[in-house]
Amino acid sequence: MKILVLHGPNLNMLGLREPEVYGSTTLAQINDRLAQDALELGAELSFLQSNHEGVLVDAIHAAFQVQQGILINPAAFTHTSVALRDAIASVNIPTVEVHLSNVYKREEFRHHSFIAPIAIGQISGFGAESYRLGLRALIAHLTASR
Repeated sequence: MKILVLHGPNLNMLGLREPEVYGSTTLAQINDRLAQDALELGAELSFLQSNHEGVLVDAIHAAFQVQQGILINPAAFTHTSVALRDAIASVNIPTVEVHLSNVYKREEFRHHSFIAPIAIGQISGFGAESYRLGLRALIAHLTASR
């Protein structure tokens, strides 16, 4: 099973950026751990990080009929991007939204997600583990849907 892992804006700065909020784990470390998990779970992952909304939209469109699932941390685009929401809805690929921090314990504007209503689930607040939990949940969903 093929899964696209998308990382939104500023996630390339993980490990340096606000470690008190996002932790000290780098994006490369997150991807490495996900790749190990995927190997154990029988999944093949493709990774992309972009600070540009259109690049992420294009990647979602390219996933159509190629990827069976999407694991996405839309980062700031969570709260602003109708375009990402519409791209995910248009391809109809099961998607899990993840966040490192608990967005509901943060600023009010972070409490709204354009992605959550079209995702099969959302996991937040567990640091880098949010990605691992999201991957396992997505694979479990895809396996049960076969």
